[in-house]
Amino acid sequence: MKNVEQILKAKSQHQTVYTIGPNDSVLEALKLLAEKNVGALPVVENDQVVGIVSERDYARKLVLKGRSSAATPVREIMSSPVVTVEPKQNLEYCMNLMTNRHLRHLPVVDNGELLGLLSIGDLVKETIAEQASLILQLEQYIRGE
Repeated sequence: MKNVEQILKAKSQHQTVYTIGPNDSVLEALKLLAEKNVGALPVVENDQVVGIVSERDYARKLVLKGRSSAATPVREIMSSPVVTVEPKQNLEYCMNLMTNRHLRHLPVVDNGELLGLLSIGDLVKETIAEQASLILQLEQYIRGE
């Protein structure tokens, strides 16, 4: 089973992690989410991940309460403290964490440094690939190859 570091390495060719500051407006966060076509942004202050803001946070904590996205800072709607994982943690641990905590995104942090962001889609994709590989190996074993 792969660990977080291996999954990030496979993604790193295709992904830049976009972040936002806690004092930036929610409107700025929304523009960045839309422009980069991502569902969440780690909130970083002084090189430390202090939260995460997602489309879900926007919908539940701003829109439904009738607040202004231009006048509200990200810190007021971000999820904090943020749940993070380390590079050596395995896929199964991440899947359980995301399922049990109802998370869609997991920042990957090592010694306080943000290394990447895993989505539930990344983990599902990797799980499917691992299962397909295992099935192929078993079929080859059964056929005596």
